[in-house]
Amino acid sequence: MHIQWYPGHMHKAQKQIRETLARIDLIIEVLDARIPYSSENPMLATLRGDKPCIKILNKHDLADPDVTQQWQDWFEQQKDVKTLVTTTKKPEQIRQLTALCRKILPDRINSNKPVKAMIMGIPNVGKSTLINILAGKIIAKTGNEPAVTKAQQRINLDSSIILVDTPGVLWPNIENRHSGYRLAATGAIRDTAIESTDVAFFAAEYLLMTYPDRLKQRYLLDPLPETELELLEVIGAKRGCLRPGGQIELDKVAKILLTELRAGKLGQISMETPTMVEQEIIKVALTREKKAAKKSGHKNKNQPGNKKQ
Repeated sequence: MHIQWYPGHMHKAQKQIRETLARIDLIIEVLDARIPYSSENPMLATLRGDKPCIKILNKHDLADPDVTQQWQDWFEQQKDVKTLVTTTKKPEQIRQLTALCRKILPDRINSNKPVKAMIMGIPNVGKSTLINILAGKIIAKTGNEPAVTKAQQRINLDSSIILVDTPGVLWPNIENRHSGYRLAATGAIRDTAIESTDVAFFAAEYLLMTYPDRLKQRYLLDPLPETELELLEVIGAKRGCLRPGGQIELDKVAKILLTELRAGKLGQISMETPTMVEQEIIKVALTREKKAAKKSGHKNKNQPGNKKQ
């Protein structure tokens, strides 16, 4: 799936981030604990240089706790990266962030210079709610629709930490098609930018393979359907998503499945694991190499000296 949703303010945000980073001591990236890799900004690793980074795995109450631990271990193998799991339902978890910032940069604190921390995250990851909890008041606008924050703002958390907020940035080219589907399934992309049925088929296939017992329990299925189409049809029949004549309204049942998945009605579910992602990264690299080779070959073929006389 190729995602075209990239509002104009996001292009401006990328430029702002690059310019601001020179004055920043620490980067905080808010991720969706259900899709830590797919919700990560792939440019950040190169943008941040040697600056320390805290990866916040937010919405961990919706994610599989065993898989979340795998992701913490995976991220913390990287140089100068620490992780923190949070949910906006437990503000005390979020308030641990300021202590972690001080722990990472003790020299800065001891010199009585405030830590300048940039906080970033893709749309709808809970960044604005997290900022409001840290500040103890409503500073950042929140909403269920992605892309609410549209300009940088500076927030003084206390005398030792200054937080620079950035708009939610969704990078324009998502090479890994699985990441595109996962972003859509968890609500990071506006529903108007995608086909619900397409995303629901992806989610249904994954859930049948990885969390079959959750499907059985939620939708009272026995036996469990074998294919994603059969699964959607059975759920549709149970939920009354029928057209005249008994035909299933796939679009309607797709929205039901995605809504309940996003709300945690099926239980704590993670949509990707480190092992799964590592395999996908290899495939993406191979595809990129093939495209580059094909483009190079085509270019050489069209050189004046290579044309047939």
